[in-house]
Amino acid sequence: MSSAFPQIHLVRHGETAWSLSGQHTGRTDMPLTAVGEAAARGLAERLKGLSFSAVWSSPSQRAYNTSVLAGFGDRSVRMDDLQEWDYGAYEGRTTKEILAERPGWTVFRDGCPQGETAADVGARADKVIGRLREANADILIFSSAHFLRVLAARWLGLPPEGGALLVLDTASISVLGYEHDLGEPVLRRWNLK
Repeated sequence: MSSAFPQIHLVRHGETAWSLSGQHTGRTDMPLTAVGEAAARGLAERLKGLSFSAVWSSPSQRAYNTSVLAGFGDRSVRMDDLQEWDYGAYEGRTTKEILAERPGWTVFRDGCPQGETAADVGARADKVIGRLREANADILIFSSAHFLRVLAARWLGLPPEGGALLVLDTASISVLGYEHDLGEPVLRRWNLK
């Protein structure tokens, strides 16, 4: 995976009880399950040999503890802009439950009452991308699925809603980078398990 250009490794946190049940987990600070902890420890081997100028994490314990168990706790800096989507009134609810009340709803198109819209999450992602481009270095990021999906969409120049096209499993690794020059951002790898 060597490249002449910076690469941004994105890691979705390990499994939590709510990621397992499909409940929307935005700002609720859920711990990792035993399976999630084991998967987080397994990330150390998968990231072995890679060098990063910085390691950034969502402030959530599920993301930060994933970074710690993966062996990056001594370098991991918590950043508020890396927080998961604020689901507002839909926090803790499954998509199936929400669709029963609001047929056709999607988080990427419709956002969440008393929470964030895709544009809100996209604005946070844009701030992170600004910092990444300014750093112009290999950086490792630990966060949550919907935020990372929006981050990848914005990296590619897509609207935040473009994150709907990208799925992320727990404890997956994805890589953002460039093709021919710094003006050609691309997905180099996606959702590796």
